Amino acid sequence: MIGKLPLDLVLVNPGNPKRIYQSLATSLSAIEPPIWAGLMAAFVRNHGFSVEILDANAENLTTEETAERLTEMNPLLIAIVVYGQQPSASTQVMPSASAMCTSIKERSLDSKVLFIGGHVAALPEGTLQDEDADFVCGGEGLQTLVELIQVLRSNRPNDYHQVSDLWYFDDGTIRTNASASLIRALDVEIPEVAWDLLPMNEYRAHNWHCFGGLERQPYAALYTTLGCPYRCTFCCIQAPFKSGEKVAGYNENINSYRFWSPQSIIIQIDKLVNDYGVRNIKIADEMFVLNRKHVNEICDLIIERGYDLNIWAYARVDTVKDELADKLKQAGFNWLAFGIEAASEDVRNDVEKGFEQDDIFATIDKVKVAGINIGANYIFGLPEDDMGSMQQTLDLAIEINAEYANFYSTMAYPGSQLYSFALSEGWALPENWFGYSQHSFDTLPLPTKYLSSAEVLRFRDHAFQVYFNNPNYLDMIKRKFGADTVHHIREMSSHKLERKYT
Repeated sequence: MIGKLPLDLVLVNPGNPKRIYQSLATSLSAIEPPIWAGLMAAFVRNHGFSVEILDANAENLTTEETAERLTEMNPLLIAIVVYGQQPSASTQVMPSASAMCTSIKERSLDSKVLFIGGHVAALPEGTLQDEDADFVCGGEGLQTLVELIQVLRSNRPNDYHQVSDLWYFDDGTIRTNASASLIRALDVEIPEVAWDLLPMNEYRAHNWHCFGGLERQPYAALYTTLGCPYRCTFCCIQAPFKSGEKVAGYNENINSYRFWSPQSIIIQIDKLVNDYGVRNIKIADEMFVLNRKHVNEICDLIIERGYDLNIWAYARVDTVKDELADKLKQAGFNWLAFGIEAASEDVRNDVEKGFEQDDIFATIDKVKVAGINIGANYIFGLPEDDMGSMQQTLDLAIEINAEYANFYSTMAYPGSQLYSFALSEGWALPENWFGYSQHSFDTLPLPTKYLSSAEVLRFRDHAFQVYFNNPNYLDMIKRKFGADTVHHIREMSSHKLERKYT
């Protein structure tokens, strides 16, 4: 009898939601599908290799349970994928990834372990030095996975020097290889997420995404683009792409921004709707409403099918033009998330978040008239913030009265310009990677030029309570979504986060 060929690759999505979100992890937070793991799986499978995904976060597996499952699977390569629910949430996943890697190594498996993802691409050498992994990937990782599997399957399994973007030890010395160019033909090379390898019944939409009593499951998220052309100094989204951009010939001051075709996107949406019964969808692009032709064509294809979808996506206040809001609503975009960040133009301009103050209200009004709900994002503690400017931002949030608001404190995420600036200024950074989570006990935001980290964090938590207990806000929510949603918001705001540094 011919034996079964060994499994080439298992992509692992780690997670520790209770440590990251505290009491919010029970039912309020979303359970996101690991999009990057799904894209990597599709790419590797298209090159003829066998691959599985183990979503330890969605399946709520402990570190030991994850290691046991991996022991049973016994692949050539285990890739721990360090991405979060959004690009800037990558770093907070690191403690779970680290514990998982250590547990795997303690079992003395034959499998090699690779760290891959946004955080490790930003800090590849430090990750290799600090963790028990055999390898670290310094780029987006698609070519790295394929080339590394090829080496491990060859008769020279220790010959790593031609594996793109690979960091590893060679006789105690850290080595790094040349980078691969970015994948350009997304429709061909990564036509879809490997949905069939994911536990699709486990994913759950954000609570606000389903205000009004909508069922939060099933749920899915997908990209229609990769990267972002803007250069906000607090953002780290480009970290995994920078090495590949250089090889591809990009000017160092220009960010890559790649597209799947609308035809490719609708094939994925067809599959999600018809095969998995998905209605709630997140477009995970850092900036979806940007290229008008791209957005219009995707909307037209959805509208043609008559799907009753509940979609949300990111937009900028200076990109929603003309009749686009009406078309988005017709296609099922019930929520748009806007990075308003701060009320002060001086504060925004200092972090290269360039748009005019009048754009905020004009766009918000346009979107509201179209019947689209708004998720407004604000950041307290940007470098030029003082107590007065943070209060202006809270006042602006109350005036806009968006259906939902996210209040963040400024983090120097590895891979962002702010991280480099914080290091150069000698500012205190979190003592552990959980400290980069906005909701964790260990959260430590940056100080500003005028305020301490503790003052920023206290104001952020104060702003959350003020906003979600504001009578005008709750009255609006009751009119739009009903009394049950008001009760849900009151329950949500009753969760007081414990903080080490306040």
